[in-house]
Formats: sequence, C-alpha cells, structure tokens
Amino acid sequence: MDAHGTMVRIAKVKEFAPQPFTILGWEVSNIEKVVASLMEKGVKFEKYGLPGQNELGIWSASGGAKVAWFKDPNANLLSVSQHI
Repeated sequence: MDAHGTMVRIAKVKEFAPQPFTILGWEVSNIEKVVASLMEKGVKFEKYGLPGQNELGIWSASGGAKVAWFKDPNANLLSVSQHI
C-alpha cells in the first residue's frame, strides 16, 4: 500500500486478537489540534485515568511528551504523540 510515498505493508491473518498496547502511532507537531480535529470526525479517545491525562484524553509525561490513544474499528490501539 502506498501512503503518500511511504510503503506500508499489511498482512492478512485468519484470526486476530487486538493487543493491549499501541500497534501504530503518528508523531504530530500540535497534538491538541490533531485530537480536536479527530474528535470532530467522531474519533473517541481512550481515557485511562492516568495522572496527567486531560479531558481530551491527552496524557502528558513528566519529560514533556504528550500521547493520546484511540482504537480503530477493529479495536486495535493507535496513538498520536507530540515530542519536545
């Protein structure tokens, strides 16, 4: 699969169980803007009750990185992150 010049390989499997960890993530420059935009499109972000996780579902690490997790229609855990 060609994702705007980046080759992405996808493997089909007969049986698949979603994993409890992030399987695919994107680094973004403005996580608040990206999360808000995705929420407007109906994406629901996971809220784990972590210290430092805000009402949008964005978790802020002590070092300044920020991460927000969401699931695709097959319940795979995906993320967007912003690193300083």
